Amino acid sequence: MRPTKRLLALGVASVLLAACGHKDKDAPLAFVPADTPYVLASLDKLDDGVYDAMMLQADAELPGQVAQMKSLAQDMDAKGNADGARLLRAFAAEFDGKKAEAAMDGMGLDIRAGTALYGVGLSPVGRVSLADPAKWEAFMGRLETAYGKKLDTADAGGQSYRHVTLSDSGVQLVIATEGKQAVAALLPADAAQPAVRQILGVDRPEKNLQDDGRLEDLAKDKDYKKYAVGLVDFTRLLPLVATGKDPLFATFLKHQSQKTGEPVPQLPPSCQAEASRIAARVPAISFGYTRLDLHHQEQRFDVALADDITKAFSGLKVELPGLGAEAKEPFDLSLALPVEQLRTFFTAQSEAVAAKPFECPAFTGMNDSFAKLGATMQQAAIPPFGDIRGIRVILDSFKPAASAAQLPSITGRVVIGTRNPSGLLAMAGALTGGELKVPSDGKPVALPPNLSATLGMPAFAAMNGQAVAIGVGAGEDNKLDDALMGALGDAGRMVRVHLSGDMYRSWIDVMAEKAQTYAQAQAEAAGADGAPDDQASMAATAQRSKAQFDAMKQQAARVVQVGGEAHMDEKGLVFTGAVEYK
Repeated sequence: MRPTKRLLALGVASVLLAACGHKDKDAPLAFVPADTPYVLASLDKLDDGVYDAMMLQADAELPGQVAQMKSLAQDMDAKGNADGARLLRAFAAEFDGKKAEAAMDGMGLDIRAGTALYGVGLSPVGRVSLADPAKWEAFMGRLETAYGKKLDTADAGGQSYRHVTLSDSGVQLVIATEGKQAVAALLPADAAQPAVRQILGVDRPEKNLQDDGRLEDLAKDKDYKKYAVGLVDFTRLLPLVATGKDPLFATFLKHQSQKTGEPVPQLPPSCQAEASRIAARVPAISFGYTRLDLHHQEQRFDVALADDITKAFSGLKVELPGLGAEAKEPFDLSLALPVEQLRTFFTAQSEAVAAKPFECPAFTGMNDSFAKLGATMQQAAIPPFGDIRGIRVILDSFKPAASAAQLPSITGRVVIGTRNPSGLLAMAGALTGGELKVPSDGKPVALPPNLSATLGMPAFAAMNGQAVAIGVGAGEDNKLDDALMGALGDAGRMVRVHLSGDMYRSWIDVMAEKAQTYAQAQAEAAGADGAPDDQASMAATAQRSKAQFDAMKQQAARVVQVGGEAHMDEKGLVFTGAVEYK
């Protein structure tokens, strides 16, 4: 071989090795089967900024999560599951009073290096990189001490593992330290050795998701960042369920049968064909972060849809004022409701199911649902509902009610996009017991005194050729013209929402108060009946609810604003959301 050719061959080989060498053959993703029905994984190591943002978010959530685990343990004790309660308390103790990073370090985990949650068939498997396998073993020892005995151990192809059967479910939890990874999975209690070997990674999948590149391609296509990408593949998931032959699902069916005393349901061949039929309509959902740092958390969620669905709505420009405008008000929600197009589409779906009904017992309920949907769509054609294009709700202020018997005090505007504004107002007048005379030039008029008296504040209305606007509160009449003239949404736009931090905190406070009041009432009712088990259960539920909302309040204190939108493109429905933090 000539020197130049040898140099060229050596150069090509170097490039190929460099291209392949960056992939860690022992990364969690290398153990994920390429045909997994679901996965959530990191595609690369986390950088410092992303890691710090994740830890900050976890620090805000941990106190509430720990309190909920303690409360749940108390509930388990009341129901006689002392072993489970001790185990849960021991797990909660690993996080109690600690920062998230310190807790992770104490367990020997290294989430920077990579994680993956995925399915081998329907069996869920989790893999987390370990910074210190000895610390992980010490953590497992602490759990066993709390459990009161050592977990059973076994060997699969030279790989040792712990396992414990979960109550009488017929399902076992398998835990192992494999190299520098912690592995945990749920399997049938009688799982065969080949299944255990594959779960543990003794036998690698013939094709893995890392080499397949499907998740990498998805992240590139959707602009997901590599630190967290998720996919649920219904074209694989639904047929697995429909055959009834997946080992974990078959175990579930068997034990449900034992509890009810009925025979194990036999799924006919039609189930698999019809599961594939449904999956063809919604092939997959995927999700991931598009931005994550200390002050921003932005996510995207994609629902892949059949071509006829996307074609019906991706090019549709809904004539709702404000749907295309940048929201700045404390609360601003625009929702496209193109009734005419929705009626045409869903009527066609109803007719398609009527022409070819589902025969699989698991899906026959959909026949009735689609029949009712078709009837509802026919009723939606009745004017003025059939003329509606969408609705926009804007709140400038929100003050909780002083008592449960009162309504909250709000000021703001409602805009209803419609092809027949005068017809909508005529119907509203008939329902409120009086004629509403509103000019069509967009100028506001005061609504009748009886309506303002009912609302407890002045109310106004305005109308033009494409919408009706209602304002409630002093000064809202001066904002109706802008509301009517707001920008229309781009083609395919379905939803746009904005919420200020102050408004968000107000709503969290109201929900927390309502939840606590309800929980206390339930606990008092249980106490009146004199059933100790019910009292303990209700008290535990109330405690969990309070812990959850306390954590939500702590997180809400950092929020500057929340926003989101949804639109239909040529591939499916896309949701995006963003939170800005202080």
